Amino acid sequence: MALVTRISFLLALALAASAPALAQHEEHPAPARPEAHGEPHPGPQGYQRVAEPRGWNTRPATFDRGAYQHNFQAARVYHVGVYRRPAGWVAHRWAFGQILPRAYWAAPYILADYWLFALEVPPVGYEWVRDDGDAILVNVNTGEILQVEYGVFG
Repeated sequence: MALVTRISFLLALALAASAPALAQHEEHPAPARPEAHGEPHPGPQGYQRVAEPRGWNTRPATFDRGAYQHNFQAARVYHVGVYRRPAGWVAHRWAFGQILPRAYWAAPYILADYWLFALEVPPVGYEWVRDDGDAILVNVNTGEILQVEYGVFG
């Protein structure tokens, strides 16, 4: 029993010794620090959609296929949201000349506002589509890929 009494006495002594330090801390609050994540931002005052550039939908009826047949690395990366690949498909690195399966050029993947991502005006019969981080210019009748821009989306 003497051991329990000694331990109790030592704990009481430790608490008594730290009480003035705790009281002193409460009497002098810490100085205000700036937020670690920066100042609060007031936020946007409203959403203003970027206007379509003049002639954005004036698609060339005739074009030089050779001028398009490239696989480019994007000059800029855009962060636009989560990408969900079509059900049952796995990641694939596409290239011009390949045939993109129809599931990839369905409505949810078409980039109708392609100019926002610095993509060229697609020729008649072609659309830009997104596959993961890449933008793919595809013939919407055959699925043939005319051009790929790798890494457009981060």
